[in-house]
Amino acid sequence: MIAELGHFTLILALGVALVQAIVPLIGAWRGWPGWIAVAVPAAKIQVILIAAAFAALTHAFVTSDFSLRVVVENSHTLKPMLYKVAGVWGNHEGSMLLWVLILALFGAAAAVFGGGLPPRLLARVLSVQAMIGVAFLAFVILTSNPFDRVGLPPFDGHDLNPLLQDPGLAFHPPFLYLGYVGLSMAFSFAVAALIEGRVDAAWARWVRPWTLAAWMFLTIGIALGSWWAYYELGWGGFWFWDPVENASFMPWLLAAALLHSAIVVEKREALKSWTILLAILAFGFSLIGTFIVRSGVITSVHAFANDPERGVFILAILAIFIGGALTLYAARASALEARGVFGVVSRESALVMNNVLLAVAAFVVFIGTVWPLFAEMFFDRKLSVGAPFFEKAFTPFMVILAILLPVGAILPWKRGSVAKVLRPLGGALALALALGALAFAMQTGKTALAPVGIALGAWLVAGSATELWLRAGRNPNRLRRLPRADWGKAAAHSGLGIVFIGISTLMAWSIEDIRVAKVGETFDLGDYSVTLADVEKTRGPNYMTTMATMEVALHGKHVATLYPEKRFYPVANMPTTEAAIDNGVFRDLYLVIGDEQKNGGWAVRTYVKPFANWIWAGSILMALGGLLSLSDRRYRVAAGARRGAVAAAQPAE
Repeated sequence: MIAELGHFTLILALGVALVQAIVPLIGAWRGWPGWIAVAVPAAKIQVILIAAAFAALTHAFVTSDFSLRVVVENSHTLKPMLYKVAGVWGNHEGSMLLWVLILALFGAAAAVFGGGLPPRLLARVLSVQAMIGVAFLAFVILTSNPFDRVGLPPFDGHDLNPLLQDPGLAFHPPFLYLGYVGLSMAFSFAVAALIEGRVDAAWARWVRPWTLAAWMFLTIGIALGSWWAYYELGWGGFWFWDPVENASFMPWLLAAALLHSAIVVEKREALKSWTILLAILAFGFSLIGTFIVRSGVITSVHAFANDPERGVFILAILAIFIGGALTLYAARASALEARGVFGVVSRESALVMNNVLLAVAAFVVFIGTVWPLFAEMFFDRKLSVGAPFFEKAFTPFMVILAILLPVGAILPWKRGSVAKVLRPLGGALALALALGALAFAMQTGKTALAPVGIALGAWLVAGSATELWLRAGRNPNRLRRLPRADWGKAAAHSGLGIVFIGISTLMAWSIEDIRVAKVGETFDLGDYSVTLADVEKTRGPNYMTTMATMEVALHGKHVATLYPEKRFYPVANMPTTEAAIDNGVFRDLYLVIGDEQKNGGWAVRTYVKPFANWIWAGSILMALGGLLSLSDRRYRVAAGARRGAVAAAQPAE
């Protein structure tokens, strides 16, 4: 009964979304206040209905209701409660329900917090948001019904994919969807502005908080996925350039570009056309990511589904919304004339360069991701594009971006002088070069990747600190009175610098040892010695495991006792590797136990991963920077932009 109620509320939500998509749009066009007013309550009702459907599905997973097909295929009575709940979105049908719930949640948030927006603009934004909701609610109901019953319920389920039974991956999809779907708000604002034919400073101020929130959630989601891949898959890496990883990375890059571009629109009334295009493309790449994950067109260990019919449906949604938005963009091009004029050396130019680098980097990732598909379709060739291509093609853009960021952040608006800007950055430059030189001197016969990465990271961190110091007028007492947005920007840029240091040192200085070891055997791992003390077989809640006891010492002094595992889930008939990691500020000891060998030994992989945790610490700092900026009252919806609201209240039709 609860499942049928959930299905019914989902259908009701589709009806409400249809009303929200049509009525306010007509009302805004004709100037009918009553029809315009429908948008806000409709958005609130829609999210309540979808939340009820989601609660019904969650109840089915928690109570192990094996009359639902999705529960049978993705749950088991012995599974821990956390993973029963995570199983709700650990499958195609449930994850799409979460997708539409978050979409409606953003629409409802705009309805609640959008009181400062001009009524017509708010109505159009909520109408476009509802159109997206109609498309995906129809997709869920027609092709991916999570409440589909089975004829004869089994006594138990098939269990959730063992790789997904992990705390990191339990929280990874919701944050990722908050980022993916959050970019729909930027898209809705862009389309609404195109319909009105007005893009101004007030519009840029309104769209930035939503983009910032989406970028922040996407940062957390990507970081959680990277962290999970690092400790769960047992291969010692943090990024594989997998198509699904790339699908989340491309909108992140474009959202970062959109954030910086919107600053120019807000401050200088320039880059209007480019900012609108970025808003469309950022959400467009989110839809491309949804298509990649669910169509089966590209093989990935992360893919939810392999159903061409569903893929065609999503492709149609992508074509309608992005194609329609780009058509409207072309029709309204004349209304997006930029007013601000700026010199070659100016903050505007630096932000333009920032946008170009991020956009081209996203395009490079896109080409590398889809090229195998194009090669197979048009040239009948099967090929793969791996990490070497991405590292060589993508890295130069990030290096240039890191060099320019501190300079661009200090450049004045309209026109400036490079010499005047570099003068206060001299200390930051000296520190960066000194640390890079120190790293180069400490290593022998190794790549220059680590010294360059350390120098760039230090340059970003020191440059951010210099910018704060200058904004405070070189007065430490004024630092506390700086706006949170200034602190947020400094934190985000510093976090990027820390990520640079972590990635470059981990890739350049990692130590790896792969061998067959017998119980009691000791072997060297760099300066460490590792002893395979014992191997035993035992059971977990819903798995069997081979657990090793490994002792690690440094120069004869005990450092850690670690317990790597090789698990087997009998219901899913699938093994997993559980690495044992001794985390440290400057290094991780990373141990993996493999299969038993014919000679009585065990396959063992051991690593020293320098500065590994700096990657995720930097990501957390970037997300914290986004949160700090979002908490600044000037970044809230319509805050500080009410002067523009009056002018925008009577838009050009």
